[in-house]
Amino acid sequence: MSWDITQARMAGLIDEVMDGADPATERPAIGSAPAGSAISHIATSRKYDYLVVGCGFAGSVIAERLASQHGARVLMIDKRDHIAGNAFDEKDAAGILMHRYGPHIFHTNSDEVFAYLSQFTKWRSYEHRVLASVRDQLVPIPINRTTLNRLFDLDLRTDAEAAAYLATRAETVEEIQTSEDVVINAVGRELYELFFRGYTRKQWGLDPSQLDKQVTSRIPTRTNTDDRYFADKHQAMPLDGYTAMFKAMLDHPNIDIALGADYREVRDEIEATHIIYTGPIDEYFDWRFGKLPYRSLRFEHKTLDQENYQPVAVVNYPSEDVPYTRISEYKHMTGQVAPKTSITLEYSSAEGDPYYPIPRPENQALFKRYEALADATPGVTFVGRLATYRYFNMDQIVGQALATFRRIDAARKAKMVGTASNAGVASDKLRIVA
Repeated sequence: MSWDITQARMAGLIDEVMDGADPATERPAIGSAPAGSAISHIATSRKYDYLVVGCGFAGSVIAERLASQHGARVLMIDKRDHIAGNAFDEKDAAGILMHRYGPHIFHTNSDEVFAYLSQFTKWRSYEHRVLASVRDQLVPIPINRTTLNRLFDLDLRTDAEAAAYLATRAETVEEIQTSEDVVINAVGRELYELFFRGYTRKQWGLDPSQLDKQVTSRIPTRTNTDDRYFADKHQAMPLDGYTAMFKAMLDHPNIDIALGADYREVRDEIEATHIIYTGPIDEYFDWRFGKLPYRSLRFEHKTLDQENYQPVAVVNYPSEDVPYTRISEYKHMTGQVAPKTSITLEYSSAEGDPYYPIPRPENQALFKRYEALADATPGVTFVGRLATYRYFNMDQIVGQALATFRRIDAARKAKMVGTASNAGVASDKLRIVA
């Protein structure tokens, strides 16, 4: 235990006694845990070593590390009524484990990230496959040799043949700057319009020619027949679901949780030595420079009286004639067997909860102003997708959170060494005086 934490706790107990309160008496909870939320520790105090804003991946990983490795007392708050952030899953009325905020597929090349999360869950091996509805067919996406053969009635048999065919369709772009440039340079305009243009317009509300090249460069084009959506070393789903994994991660006596608690409304009620903030960075600073643009999502969940709806977990609908971007069927991901099935239709929206930072130069410039403000704000660490205005996969957020904890840990150790060194100097001086 660092002296800072020890002193803060002692000061808190003294204040409570001076106020006439019994330190052993529980105080009213900030926020609440709704029935069935399975939260073990509800906030009963007002003094903590750390306040973590947000119970998603970023906040939960750091909270677990601080509590288990430093013995720190942590309060986590979230304006929603559940833990796990956008990865939250639950069983619906039909008993199907479904994802409230759309499909979350875990994949990573990081042994460290996978080993860390494996402390809190067993895994179900799962390789994600996605089909795209194009020209009245369901074909693999990312584009591969099978896609080309089905779509254009070809008989490409080797990687070399597929590469040569794509080369005949590609249109060279001298300076690649936008998402449109990336795709046209790789596969040409016809495939760009079939698979990317309409989907991107629906997803982002912008034409690919208006978006940074990173948006479509994340999606590979393959010349083999590998129809997996990801090629990562570790591909799996938490055996009992994401919410169960988060519950295990946060089941620590030093972690208190307050749900339905908006930081802006309760921040004056909580005393904490340090804040870990995972919410929107512009909201933390009361939108001082204006709002950062985000793209949101709307979900339409349905339970169908049939065993299966589609052949894979996710089917994309690139055509602008179809209002939704994709349909997800969860039984493919979980391996559940049931007479009914549950699906989610996903619509992109300009309004609603922030999901995706919009990658445009002017938005990045606005974020940099907030980032400079964050760097100059003592006692607060900003981490996660919304706080750093970057699109991260789940494993990347876990990696960022673990790296952030390592920096906190290193600073703590350096401070303790410095304190011990100063104490030694003071002791020597006392001996000399004596």
